[in-house]
Amino acid sequence: MRFEGTEEYVSTDDLTMAVNAAVTLERPLLVKGEPGTGKTELARQVSKALGLPMLEWAVKSTTKAQQGLYEYDAVSRLRDSQLGDERVNDVANYIRKGKLWQAFEAEGKVVLLIDEIDKADIEFPNDLLQELDKMEFHVYETGETIRAKQRPIVIITSNNEKELPDAFLRRCFFHYIKFPDTETLRKIVEVHHPGIKPALLTTALTQFYELREQPGLKKKPSTSEVLDWLKLLLAEDLDAEDLKRDGASALPKLHGALLKNEQDVHLFERLAFMARRQR
Repeated sequence: MRFEGTEEYVSTDDLTMAVNAAVTLERPLLVKGEPGTGKTELARQVSKALGLPMLEWAVKSTTKAQQGLYEYDAVSRLRDSQLGDERVNDVANYIRKGKLWQAFEAEGKVVLLIDEIDKADIEFPNDLLQELDKMEFHVYETGETIRAKQRPIVIITSNNEKELPDAFLRRCFFHYIKFPDTETLRKIVEVHHPGIKPALLTTALTQFYELREQPGLKKKPSTSEVLDWLKLLLAEDLDAEDLKRDGASALPKLHGALLKNEQDVHLFERLAFMARRQR
């Protein structure tokens, strides 16, 4: 069972190696990188390439680790007991299975995505240590122990918003998705926008990397944002000549797809103003 990338996802050699190493070691793959570099999509493509079902657990700031195992709905049980409902005689009727439980009880191997783990409380990763390590957990309300029938392929993503505990990191195989170089980005663009005019792509990517590397930029545009920008350029039927800047503005055309806050827009407006004054 090896991942080699897909027609829809350009996987670099080091990323491919990381996925296969995690599968071989049967350890969670922790993927970090800038937002928009394809971390979440990686899990979906691994699922597709290996022909395995996928379960997705999207973590939020309010998410607790227990929710990934199960939740006991005591309120509903109390209400039903007051109404004389016979369901109250079986506590299992009030237990909602979480994504880890679903992955553990699956008959075959599955891909389990724990997406943006760094959004949750700092204790969240520690609270999952034993479950991810031993692939089992205890259900106190029923007294049963849930063990994985087959160890799932676990892919965990992080945008690096906060540091993860050392004990958690030790149990993972780690990979950082670097921002793609020009050649890799060209391959990614070809997957999403096949047949794009070479001159337009060259000019657009030159402007994109110049913008991205501008000192003082608060939020650098990501892979997903350059793909959106190119989609707009194609929709407007622009060519390389249309992208040339006249000196009145340092901003590329349709820059709203690339710059997502007013500080960065003002930065380029100031650069254009200073350039005009120096003439």
